[in-house]
Amino acid sequence: MTGARRLWGGAARTGLVWGAVAVFLALVGMVEAFAGRQIIAGVVSLGLTLLFLTGLASGYQAARLRPDGHATLALLRGALAGTAAGAAVAGLVIAGRLLNLRRVFVSASPTLFALLSLDQGAGGAYLPVAAGAAAGALGAAGPLLTGRARRPLLLGLGSVLALGLFQDLLDPVLRATAAGMAVRDALFADQGLSVSGALIAFLVVGGGSAVWAGQGATVREWVLQLPASPRTALRLLALGLGTVLLLLLPLGAGPFLSMVLVLVGLYTLMGLGLNLEVGFAGLLDLGFVAFFAIGAYTVGLLTAAGGLAIAQFSFWTAVPIAVAVSLIAGVILGVPVLRIRGDYLAIATLGFGEIVRLLVLSDFLRPWLGGSQGVLGIPKPALFGFELRGPEQLFYLTLAASVLVAFVAMRLRDSRLGRAWMALREDEDVAEAMGINLVNVKLLAYGLGAACAGLSGAIFAVMVGSVFPHSFQLLISINVLALIIVGGMGSMPGVVVGALFLVGLPELLREFAEFRFLVYGAALVLMMQLRPEGLWPTAVIRRELHESQRAVDSQPAG
Repeated sequence: MTGARRLWGGAARTGLVWGAVAVFLALVGMVEAFAGRQIIAGVVSLGLTLLFLTGLASGYQAARLRPDGHATLALLRGALAGTAAGAAVAGLVIAGRLLNLRRVFVSASPTLFALLSLDQGAGGAYLPVAAGAAAGALGAAGPLLTGRARRPLLLGLGSVLALGLFQDLLDPVLRATAAGMAVRDALFADQGLSVSGALIAFLVVGGGSAVWAGQGATVREWVLQLPASPRTALRLLALGLGTVLLLLLPLGAGPFLSMVLVLVGLYTLMGLGLNLEVGFAGLLDLGFVAFFAIGAYTVGLLTAAGGLAIAQFSFWTAVPIAVAVSLIAGVILGVPVLRIRGDYLAIATLGFGEIVRLLVLSDFLRPWLGGSQGVLGIPKPALFGFELRGPEQLFYLTLAASVLVAFVAMRLRDSRLGRAWMALREDEDVAEAMGINLVNVKLLAYGLGAACAGLSGAIFAVMVGSVFPHSFQLLISINVLALIIVGGMGSMPGVVVGALFLVGLPELLREFAEFRFLVYGAALVLMMQLRPEGLWPTAVIRRELHESQRAVDSQPAG
């Protein structure tokens, strides 16, 4: 009886914790701000979806308190957790009706309480409780479903959320063709998806996923049984189609989406470079933005009219110089920190980044670097007489640079140097005992990583047309490190996925920019709790983390 009481009490506490999260999101203004974006027109807004997700999470976590296979008990625990979460929101609604909470919380407006009670006034306080119970039961059903049933459901719901969220971005693309207009009319209302459009999207994506779940193994087996030549031809065909779609992407995306893709590409370049240091060699670097700034300033000073160079360089001549200067700067950084490890290494590299920023701002270097006024008038690159002026053209430059750096990084990973980096990451003392020259290995990691950041800075300089010291804040280093963690340490596809999630997605949702860092923190906490290996981890990291967790779970209690 004591164990059962503890279990149900744990479900209630879980619900109250998630209810506190929902109350926090409401009081900081996220629910009201997100309510302006309709997912299903007139039915579901993004703000209500946010609250519903807290109920789902509470039920999911409550069901996993004891994965004993009793479906009814798991659903009841989830409903209890969701009820507790909804009760916290209902308590906020009642408190908002009785007290003037706006004296303390600016976002506690009548509009917020109308949203939470679905415009039912004080009598609608029971609605969050009922909605929380339903959401908790649905969340508890998640662990009970098999992977074949769960994946289509999640993908179908995710497609509805994504289409409703990005309607404004998809609308001009769909309007460009008659077929696109037909798709738009079938799916969308004036704001958000129509009810029938949401149902169509759910059935098409979820049904396609269900069909693939049933037939995917057969298709993969058929491909594996093909002779070598047809199998290679099929892979090349798939690669060619993917390349063509990627090359055509900016033509249909328009200038805004192309600019977002360029920013994602720049952060991907920096992420690939920092991945050499952190993911491969285990050398934490919080001053990585310094090399990004060095690359940008080098290109700006060499190509801008009136720069440092005796003759004005072209972009293609200045880029190798910027990469070389950044590489040398990386080696210079590596020399004084060769014997530093852990947190001390992070602080030392952080200091290097701040030193570079303050030097650029100093009066001593103002005649050469421009001080706070920066370097202006950086010309756009030209190729065969064609100027790469807009983001649609710079996308191809960023894509080519990212592919080149990714290829080099893959070759380095599989080389003797890459294996030495990984040995250094696992245990520095053991690596040195095995005969690895730690000085050379560390300096190469710092130098090559800095060269990638310098290349990204060079493209950034010509994209903006000017460089300023305030463009190179510490936050850039933190963003690059965060996207590596979210994507997966040591994983090159993970760098791209992390850049899309932490750079591309916030750029597409600029109206919610004030909550950007809150979402960053929440995403990192959730990643550490639910998927510490990252969204696209390497096979080695995934195996190590899961085997370690299984070993911990198999130990006897007490």
